[in-house]
Amino acid sequence: MHVDDGDVRAITFDRPQSYNAMTGAVARDLIEAMEGLDPATHDAVVVTGEGDAFSSGGDIDAMADRDETALEAHERVQETLGGVAESILEAPVPVIARVNGDAVGAGMAIAALADFAYAAESARFGASFVNVGLVPDAGTTAILPRVIGLRKTKDLAFTGRLIPASKAAEWDVINEAVPDADLDERVDSLLSTLAERPTETIALTKRAIHGNLGRSWQDGLEREAHYQTLAYGTDAHAEGVAAFLEGRSPDFE
Repeated sequence: MHVDDGDVRAITFDRPQSYNAMTGAVARDLIEAMEGLDPATHDAVVVTGEGDAFSSGGDIDAMADRDETALEAHERVQETLGGVAESILEAPVPVIARVNGDAVGAGMAIAALADFAYAAESARFGASFVNVGLVPDAGTTAILPRVIGLRKTKDLAFTGRLIPASKAAEWDVINEAVPDADLDERVDSLLSTLAERPTETIALTKRAIHGNLGRSWQDGLEREAHYQTLAYGTDAHAEGVAAFLEGRSPDFE
């Protein structure tokens, strides 16, 4: 992960060979990169990806090699993927997702969790955890129903299908889909606007908005980690990982 710090902290997923797949190490790096933000010195954070993808979600090779107890899995999910969600939701400055390519699984969650998200028109979005027999994590079940509604969340989570950036904008997963060549200009325009606003006031406003969402997202992350732990032990997860590695369609029957 590459981090440039200044008035705007730029965080870039830099594993293009794996389409910026999310591993425990990447999640920890992202959490660390989100630390130390101060409204007095930072205007915003921009999260983006290197190469053709924003983030393709969980690293399937890492899933295949995983060997842990249920308790270890629960603790890991909360520490890493739950920690990613928490770091974005608690960041005291606006977090902007610059979605340069496909945002799948945890990648889509990060876009939904961000305060602003702009995507290249060529990008696709999906909560595709079900395709490898897993429950949506990284804050997906905590934030997506609040952002796009219950029915659309179930559509994405139950089918695992991908939707284009234009549909993601229509559904409010992101703020806007823009021509690929205009993505930097659109993000820079927002950053210019935010630079003119009182960042410390925005920090308080963000805390107020998140505090009034009803059930706390902490509770949502705890429940999410619980069900994800159960999913790790299912035949569906084993079949999903095996099918992916063998280059075939999974058979969940």
